[in-house]
Amino acid sequence: MNLPLAERLRPKNFDEVIGQDELLGPQGQLRVLIERDLVPSLIFWGPPGVGKTTLAQLIAEKSGRKFFTLSAINSGVKDVREVVQKAQGQGLFASGKSPILFIDEIHRFSKSQQDSLLHAVEKGIVTLIGATTENPSFEVIPALRSRCQIYVLKGLDKGQLRSLLDRALQEDAWLKELKINLAEDEALMRYSGGDARKMLNNLELVAGQLGSDAKINNEAVSRILKSHNVGYDKDGEQHYDIISAFIKSVRGSDPNAAVYWLARMIEGGEEARFIARRLIILAAEDIGLANPNALLIANACFEAVHKIGWPEGRIPLAECTIYLANSPKSNSAYMAINRAQAQVKEEGNLSVPLHLRNAPTQLMKDLDYGADYKYSHDYPGNFVNQEYLPDALQGTVFYEPTDNPAEKKASDILQHRWPKYYPKK
Repeated sequence: MNLPLAERLRPKNFDEVIGQDELLGPQGQLRVLIERDLVPSLIFWGPPGVGKTTLAQLIAEKSGRKFFTLSAINSGVKDVREVVQKAQGQGLFASGKSPILFIDEIHRFSKSQQDSLLHAVEKGIVTLIGATTENPSFEVIPALRSRCQIYVLKGLDKGQLRSLLDRALQEDAWLKELKINLAEDEALMRYSGGDARKMLNNLELVAGQLGSDAKINNEAVSRILKSHNVGYDKDGEQHYDIISAFIKSVRGSDPNAAVYWLARMIEGGEEARFIARRLIILAAEDIGLANPNALLIANACFEAVHKIGWPEGRIPLAECTIYLANSPKSNSAYMAINRAQAQVKEEGNLSVPLHLRNAPTQLMKDLDYGADYKYSHDYPGNFVNQEYLPDALQGTVFYEPTDNPAEKKASDILQHRWPKYYPKK
């Protein structure tokens, strides 16, 4: 039993894959391409333990292609070029099919490393399959992204995780020999954080500790895993708890707590750009119009971290965290767009009022499209009172200023311009 349980249970065909039915079911969009041997270069984006590596291997086996693999953690441009050279010699000329180059954690590749892939992907020397837990829109360069199909893999739900546990108990020879009784599974799933690989390896650890004829319940799982778990697991439950504490500390204007949780993430090996992205979201959602400069600071922080890396990147992260924590708070923009989107979903596509419509043709000009429109700059103060919402929504208020100095000025202007909608209080 040298292989971990998750490796022993790795699916050997697509029918054994649990989850991802939209992609891999009998009529799934990716399954159809694989069955027709029309595999494009692609990127799998999804949380840990949902089968990204497994799918890459199955695609290679199903299509009869040679399979090369690199890990972005310990591979450089030189390694990429060496693999591409091997692929060129053993690929199209040997079998008529381009080999598959699988790159795990492709989001860790620098721009120059990703650039080194472009020629091979574009010329079909390799079919690239990348795997990432981070949003490719941020972490994969546009030139490479445009040459790949992006498939989103979903985390496994409780029912799917239970199916996997059942399969492990029924099929794995070592577990069957131990005659394990899985009485409760909630703790196993909770500690896995939706990661199937981690759940199986935790099951193996607990079963090994308890021994033959053991009854596995939530208490036993918690006791054993707590003694083995590290303080911060960037792919597990602690990841979500600590980022939540960090966000709530900034939102709650406590710079000391915010810096503490930032330090916990840094020491736990969290991705610097993940933290920086959260700061951008915080600046827009929770500081908002109370201090519009916060968004500029957060964007500058992201750029700084991207340019200088570790360990110096922790300094702009700390600076931005403290700045946001100390800033006045407003979620008025966040609430306004939520209300507007809810209205759009409720009312559907309401017609644009005639005076606001574009009139690109002579016919439309003859029909007086836009004739009643009043050009703001023709009026004192560059403002004129006229309706801009669809008729059915006239008078609807989406934006409500909150009580802070910056939005007090906005509120005064709105009360002067739109007294019907923003009466003085």
